[in-house]
This record gives sequence, C-alpha cells and structure tokens, in this order.
Amino acid sequence: MAETFPEALIGVAAPTGGERERFGSFGSRVRFGPEALVELASIPGTVVVNGVVGSAGLGASVAALEAGNRLALANKESLVAGGPVVLDALRRGGGELIPVDSEHSALFQCLVGERSRDVRRLILTASGGPLRSKTRDEIANVTPAEALAHPTWSMGPRITIDSATLVNKGFEVIEAHHLFGMEYESIDVVVHPQSIVHSLVEFEDGSLKAQIGEPDMRIPIQYAITYPNRERGGGRFDLAGKTLTFFEPDGEAFPAFGVVLEAGRRGGSTPAAVNAADEIAVRAFLDGRLGLLGIASVLEQTIERIPTIDVDTVDDVLAVDAEARAVASSLIGGAC
Repeated sequence: MAETFPEALIGVAAPTGGERERFGSFGSRVRFGPEALVELASIPGTVVVNGVVGSAGLGASVAALEAGNRLALANKESLVAGGPVVLDALRRGGGELIPVDSEHSALFQCLVGERSRDVRRLILTASGGPLRSKTRDEIANVTPAEALAHPTWSMGPRITIDSATLVNKGFEVIEAHHLFGMEYESIDVVVHPQSIVHSLVEFEDGSLKAQIGEPDMRIPIQYAITYPNRERGGGRFDLAGKTLTFFEPDGEAFPAFGVVLEAGRRGGSTPAAVNAADEIAVRAFLDGRLGLLGIASVLEQTIERIPTIDVDTVDDVLAVDAEARAVASSLIGGAC
C-alpha cells in the first residue's frame, strides 16, 4: 500500500526490527512508535478510519476528533473503554464521528432526519456467532477452532471469539449508548442468524425502521467515508427467497454478555476494565489456558475487584486498562 500511494504517510505503532528495515526505504514518510498513529490522526482536514483492534486505538480516535477531522470508527474499544473521553474530544474539536460497525452504521442511517425525542428503542442484531445453537454444557467444551469458525463474517481472532461469547454484542450496546445518547434500558439485542437486517430503530408511534443489505463490510466503510453522499458500490439485493428469523439471546449459555452489559451500566472506568480483562481472557482461551465459559468468570471477578471511578483523559483509561490486565492475568494464573 505504501508503494501504491507514494504520497501517503505511514505509521507503525509497535515496529519490529524487520518492519523498521522494510519501511526504512520510505524515509520521512514513516513514523515509528506509540505516538505514530496519534500524529497521523492529528493531521487536519483528513478522514481518519480507525480500524485498530483494542484500546490501543483510543489515542488516535481522540486525536482525530480534537483536530476537527471526520473519524470513521471501527475501533469500538475507543467508545467502550473511553466513551466520555471520546465524546469530550468530539465536542471540543468539532469533528465528526461516523460509525463503521455494520450495526451502528445501520442505526446511524435509520436515524438520519429523525428527531431524537421520537425514538423509543434501538435494536441491535447479532448473528449469534458460531455457537448460537449450542447449550451451555456444549459451550463449556468448545475448542478454539470451533469458536473461530464464524458462519457469516471473516474477522480477526479476538473479535471472532467475542462474537462467539456475545461479548462483542455487549460492547456494541455500550457503543450505541455513547453514539446515540440512549439509556441502556432503551437498547435491545436480538439474534438474527441471516445477518441481513443490520439493526432497527423503533419510534414512539410503534413503527420500525431497519437497514437491510448483504453482510458486506465495504458498504458501511464506504458510507462512513462518503456520508452524506452514497457512492455507487454494491450490487442489487435480491429479496426473493430470503427468510428472516429473530430470537432472544440466551443469557445462561452466554454469561459474558450479561457481565459486559453490567459493566456498561456501572459506567466510569468499569467498561475499560471489562474490555482489558476480555483481551487477556480471550488470549488465554486461544492458548488453551482457559475454557470459553471461563471468560465470563474472569470478566466478572475483574470488575468486582476494580472500583468504578471517573475517567476524564486517555491516561486515565490506560491506567485502568493496565490494572485490569494485571488482575485478569492473576485470575487466570490462579485458575480464577
């Protein structure tokens, strides 16, 4: 990509020796180190697409908004861990925050032109992941390979496991709370295996508006970059023969979902703590050191051990993140 776009600047946040050598030929176009992403996101007049995985993307999100840029946000952890910090940067910098996640892009599109007082409820859809038809007992014995076999989306390992546990959907509820200013009691989740209805908005008159389309991430990415325009892109959608089904998520089979929702309701630093603990727990599961249901136990015990405090800066969030990682690692080392 660096060769395809000769004017592009390049940021490598955590370079290996090989990467320093490989990118060295690009000279001053390359920025290395933890502040590389922040520096590039701060360039005024740019559209910043943040697809970084984990809380490492928070600094770049804040920098983009403080610079008055449009932030096309795929890094949901920015809002999960640092929602108040991101929204404060948005207010101060006067930038734009457009979601890239397919569910939040759907809600955003459904809300264009609507009055906030007319909205009764936001409804996020979930594919249910690869384990949606399994019982709690079956899930207890799931292997990493089984949990990584997502039926709809091709994603990285952490988000695929988060989809399997419904942790990802809990994070998306927190994200929707911050993006759209809705109380948690007014945000619901339904499992929709076909992944055709990407989310819905229910209005006070009882009507619903849904955004429907093929499960193709190119569509919400393009929308976030080109909004309010709609550039020609995907093909025609064939409704004939399609069947749409919806059902409630199983809280007993997927206990981590409820833990994440509770973290969101507590607010403050607790979402940052649960996000960090999840990152550690997912890695332990993938390494064979923790069962899939053990992830929920790690999350729950971590947020119980770390008090909820206000988070006002990126440093505040990162301090909670570090503490939660240490607690979660200790819990896993002691088998919870």
